[in-house]
Amino acid sequence: MAGAARRFVATLDARQREQALVAFDDAERRNWHFVPRSRRGLALRDMSEVQRRAAHDLLRSALSSGGYLKATGVLQLEAILRDLEDNAGRDPGLYHVTVFGEPGSGPWGWRVEGHHLSLNFSAVADERAATTPSFLGANPAEVADGPHAGWRLLSAEEDLGRELLRSLDAGQRQQAVIAEDAPADILFGPGKAPDFDQPVGLPWSAMNAEQHALLWRLIQEYANNLRADLAKAQLARISPGNADELRFAWAGGAEPGQGHYYRISGPTFVIEYDNTQGGANHVHTCWRDRDDFGEDLLRRHHAEQHPK
Repeated sequence: MAGAARRFVATLDARQREQALVAFDDAERRNWHFVPRSRRGLALRDMSEVQRRAAHDLLRSALSSGGYLKATGVLQLEAILRDLEDNAGRDPGLYHVTVFGEPGSGPWGWRVEGHHLSLNFSAVADERAATTPSFLGANPAEVADGPHAGWRLLSAEEDLGRELLRSLDAGQRQQAVIAEDAPADILFGPGKAPDFDQPVGLPWSAMNAEQHALLWRLIQEYANNLRADLAKAQLARISPGNADELRFAWAGGAEPGQGHYYRISGPTFVIEYDNTQGGANHVHTCWRDRDDFGEDLLRRHHAEQHPK
């Protein structure tokens, strides 16, 4: 990632560097969101073709091919939404790249962010990296008309979650279903840190082997947005061998077209999925972690650099 970030920065002129480069300890690094709004960083529409290619190379340096297709699919959906709403403000060029600190030299990070996309990476040199908060959304969740009709960008996230719910017996559902109505949005968005010590839902220990496999496939669907080594590190923290504290929770309807929400949680992470807006055709997904913005990573780095 550091090499890709340095190559991106090298393409920028002085004015663009003022927009794209921010100190690592600046509060902006934690100022993430997924709604359309003004942002720090350099927008894709303000880049040259060479710079856009470098920005996409940076994105590919952290994501798997599938994760990259999902991230760029969010941009495609913004263009589709512009046509559906006849709203010029829906602009796939309004996704911003921001680099925090000096790539590859001590703590540094970067972010790609716009409507329905917020990917945040924090690293120490180029050896270790934190990959959350990570947000992907899709509106429409299923495109109804036009040349992209039938396209569902985040289909696996919905289908696997519903498959797991349907596999539960009555007793399991009593534990898993935490509310009759789904919340209007994810609960642990910007400015709302998860409470990792208050788990809810059906525990791993109350699931059978088939359900274990479904839950693990669902977790992998999110983790595998990252390039292989980053995904492996993320999954290692919550591997099936350490899965006793995993939980699955559901709220809302069980059928397609009904507003629904699910949460997968463990001692170190929370994954949320919400599909309630637009007639349950508007998805928000988010992975939060105790190591959001590299907090744990930076503490370990500081302890190694400044031992008592």
